[in-house]
Amino acid sequence: MEMTTDVLVVGGGPAATWAAAKAAASGARVVLADKGYCGTSGATASAGTGVWYVPPTPEARERAMASREALGGYLADRRWMARVLDQTYDSVNQFASATRYPFPVDSSGQPLRNGLQGPEYMRRMRTWVRRLGVQILDHSPVVELLVDSAGVAAGAVGYRRQEGHEYRVRAGAVVLATGGCAFLSKALGCNVNTGDGALMAAELGAEMSGMEFSNAYGIAPEHTSVTKTAFYNYATFYRADGSVLEGAGSQRGRSVIAKALLTEKVYCRLDLANEDAQRAMRLAQPNFFLTFDRLGINPFTAKFAVTLLAEGTVRGTGGIRIVDDYCATTVAGLFAAGDAATREPICGGFTGGGSHNAAWAISSGGWAGIGAAAFAQTVGPMHPARAVRAAGGVALRPTGSGSVDVPDVVKAVQDEVLPYDKNYLRHGDRLRSSLDSLHTVWDTLRDCLHASGSAAPRARQAAAMVAHARWMYTSALARTETRGMAKRLDFPDQDPAQRHRIISGGLDKVWARP
Repeated sequence: MEMTTDVLVVGGGPAATWAAAKAAASGARVVLADKGYCGTSGATASAGTGVWYVPPTPEARERAMASREALGGYLADRRWMARVLDQTYDSVNQFASATRYPFPVDSSGQPLRNGLQGPEYMRRMRTWVRRLGVQILDHSPVVELLVDSAGVAAGAVGYRRQEGHEYRVRAGAVVLATGGCAFLSKALGCNVNTGDGALMAAELGAEMSGMEFSNAYGIAPEHTSVTKTAFYNYATFYRADGSVLEGAGSQRGRSVIAKALLTEKVYCRLDLANEDAQRAMRLAQPNFFLTFDRLGINPFTAKFAVTLLAEGTVRGTGGIRIVDDYCATTVAGLFAAGDAATREPICGGFTGGGSHNAAWAISSGGWAGIGAAAFAQTVGPMHPARAVRAAGGVALRPTGSGSVDVPDVVKAVQDEVLPYDKNYLRHGDRLRSSLDSLHTVWDTLRDCLHASGSAAPRARQAAAMVAHARWMYTSALARTETRGMAKRLDFPDQDPAQRHRIISGGLDKVWARP
């Protein structure tokens, strides 16, 4: 299937739908391609989320910007924070008007717009972008980008799962809103987030930024996927012998839990929540309690075993580097938004959690859509006639012979990024050992893995995860200090001389530098 459009948006979550909406509102023809069903797949669609929605008063905005600066290692940018706060406030109000989303109200009848229920939010976003004329390709994962002779992004090639054929979209500009990478850890809603966009961007020469801020882990009841962590502020954590696990409930409690989980089980009980808090919690996040209710466990009175699930750059801050106010990348015609892009401008080196990441998706998605629409206009009506080529490499065009199985590749990368003592409790010696293994996996992939048709999306997912892991650990080794999420056991202190960001890139040869 051959298509032509002004703007191609790759992804189907909040950032993608906001990009599509803003591009269409700018007068551009827009195609949105999602590997799942737009509006139902991804981290937001499966849960509720807070939103960094702050009234435009100087005092409120100052508190909002100051709240995480120290946690983020002072790598955030006040100008970007202010832009995101302004844009999120305006966009959420626009969303409320355009879709009539049923925000709850306070005791005085004023709407509370600092939170969204994911399923309803994304259902309405899908309806809105369709009303704006966006053509949605569901179940249509993109496997590689198109590029013209000048190195300008020019569309993409993908596979339509339900129709069983490839498709090709020529575009004047491309927005990557494909999410971060959680390494198929089974965290809620994150198994579609495998870093595909970053791999495709790197194949065109795009750079990454903040990839050392990628060791996010979410607390979840053992054998479940629900990593909603806010309610664990009401928890007491226990060792297997019943004694309290001291420090587990603190701001840095996940490090304590990770160390304990290396040798024993850890248990939890939400015993600090009074009856009013319990009722409010069930109203705010009903899906948090679904597993407990099915198992017949009252989490407020009974202990339950917990684990940590890797969320990588989904809840981390690293991603594709952006270079202007409209989220352009270092590749002409290519824009990045949401978790696919770095969130350092507003979060620095500390997790954006739900609220900041949600605001970033709304804001960066909108800016990327506007920027892509403007860039497509500069290409002009001749862009369908541009000579373009497919830019994909690993897993599509092997350099050697032999064979390797995709499940083996996935296991090999997970063995290096999921264990707490390798990724979360980082040490230079272990990082270097894991990186050596990952380089070997990449070289094998590059030589041996070849997939086409329906097999191509999963092969490319595996390749994207390996690429992500190599950028992560290369960047982590370049930051010889502990700052924000980038903790180093061998460099436990923050170094004032390293108050800079680290960019990275490369595929066959990975690099990182301040």
